Amino acid sequence: MQTNFTPEQLRDPATSQANDVLRTCVHCGFCTATCPTYQVLGDELDSPRGRIYLIKAMLENGRPADAKTVKHIDRCLSCLACMTTCPSGVNYMHLVDHARDYIEKTYRRPFMDRMLRRILAWVIPHPTRFRLALLGAKIAQPFAGLIPDPRLRAMLAMAPKTIPPVSRNDDPQVFAAEGPKRMRVALMTGCAQKALNTDINDATIRLLRRLGCDVVIAKGMGCCGALTHHMGKADLAHKSAANNIRAWMAEKAGVGLDAVVINTSGCGTTVKDYGHMFQLGPMAEDAATVAAMTMDISEVLVKLGLPEGQKKNLRVAYHAACSLQHGQQIKSAPKDLLKRAGFYVVEPADSHLCCGSAGTYNLLQPEISGQLKARKVNTLEAKKPDIISAGNIGCMMQIGSGTGIPVVHTVELLDWATGGPKPRALQLLTWPGHKSAV
Repeated sequence: MQTNFTPEQLRDPATSQANDVLRTCVHCGFCTATCPTYQVLGDELDSPRGRIYLIKAMLENGRPADAKTVKHIDRCLSCLACMTTCPSGVNYMHLVDHARDYIEKTYRRPFMDRMLRRILAWVIPHPTRFRLALLGAKIAQPFAGLIPDPRLRAMLAMAPKTIPPVSRNDDPQVFAAEGPKRMRVALMTGCAQKALNTDINDATIRLLRRLGCDVVIAKGMGCCGALTHHMGKADLAHKSAANNIRAWMAEKAGVGLDAVVINTSGCGTTVKDYGHMFQLGPMAEDAATVAAMTMDISEVLVKLGLPEGQKKNLRVAYHAACSLQHGQQIKSAPKDLLKRAGFYVVEPADSHLCCGSAGTYNLLQPEISGQLKARKVNTLEAKKPDIISAGNIGCMMQIGSGTGIPVVHTVELLDWATGGPKPRALQLLTWPGHKSAV
């Protein structure tokens, strides 16, 4: 793609990088075939190629973002399916992230939009605030029909039926390996996940210890920054990321650290990109070090070697989170691990398409998100599974709100198969025809 930035514009590193990405695009249109919003809306401007044109025009002209551009960029899920499909290697992720940052700095959103975004950025990355917000949402749910704004209704609907108690396993500490030590790893405990489902981290700790890992919950670690990063709030995102980098580098400089392990793939994609986020600042070297040592839990389990389990009479539909299969290009490892543990694994049709969760997308774009959720649930249920497995809390909440089939994190199933407790979702839920299976 031909670009026309001035030499003065290109002196800005962010603009220069955007120019490099834009020039990589040959506007072939392959990305439109795998873009969920283009399939739902049928508008060229709601495809990666269309958004690239909008971003190019906005940046080249050096003008503030306009409402039209903002509308179509806001509709992007950042599912990154386009990057998997693109034959030219266009780094759409970095381009759209830069566009969001630019929009945040140059566009004044309507009052309600500003308020909702500020609330989400202030609440969700902080587990205590998020727990209180979920409790408030549960109290307000009976009055949801009186609220005209569909985004507020979506926020109320997000509250789970039960809010789990705080897990003390998420406090800063070190869990010693069981048996000979093979690795020393830091577990990222996340933010929203600590409020929505504490069983995931608990299962991860048990499984890693069983396989010979010292598991470190580092002091000072918190939100990865993904939620605010994708809302264009770069300063907040970088502050969260910097705290994590300092916390993990302190552990590495002390007793030592072999890996940073992440069991929420949306966080993993962002942490693995810390090197890019901080490339021009004083934390560049430490950020690159952290990014290089970050691994999804499935990658670590493959490296450690999961024990082979007995065949189980359980049919598991594996949902591939976009941040895992597209953002990190991890596709076979979770399925291979489930099969090795003894589960019968099936995949839904169009497994490359997003479920519509995408961080805060299901709260800010509930109509489009709802259509994508319905499509995903239909394809999963068509496989008639006993259990749906996923590696990202956002996907689990999204899919779980549309089906009666239990949705369980992959690591919970692997923990159960290797000696851990039965996942809570299987203990509390029953569904026609499958009760005897669990």
